Amino acid sequence: MPKLNVCGDIGLKITRDGTWYYEGSPIGRKPLVKLFSTVLRRENDGFYLVTPVEKVLIDVEGEPFIAVAMTREGVGPSQRLTFTTNVDDEVIAGPQHPIGFRDEPEGGQAPFVEVRDGLRAQLSRSVYYELAEMTVETEKGLGVWSCGAFFPFPVE
Repeated sequence: MPKLNVCGDIGLKITRDGTWYYEGSPIGRKPLVKLFSTVLRRENDGFYLVTPVEKVLIDVEGEPFIAVAMTREGVGPSQRLTFTTNVDDEVIAGPQHPIGFRDEPEGGQAPFVEVRDGLRAQLSRSVYYELAEMTVETEKGLGVWSCGAFFPFPVE
């Protein structure tokens, strides 16, 4: 594979609320944001938009995507929780797409679901509240099931 030309920082940013910016202005065209999201990659040193010939650094606050909706099919260990992101990706939580929590700089925990290749979607407040209503208690603590996998909630 040929070495990619790294362009560095060209003023792209994704804020905590999932808004994409270029040189300080929001990118208002959702189809363009969706296109960019398909070439977004997470590497050890940060986030990049990667094309066949170049790689561009992108500043990401928190997680790059937001889970804006969730559907539930079934109940108990076999239930399926499907999350829809702000760029219209659909992700079924399970062993390949775990639900987790990360520490927030200002304290507390932020819930997320893994979308692909280390890229995660933070759950919107309404989706998190909906998920919290589905918690069950097991020997592993409080949490939710999806596709046979149990995802515990953090104990505070």
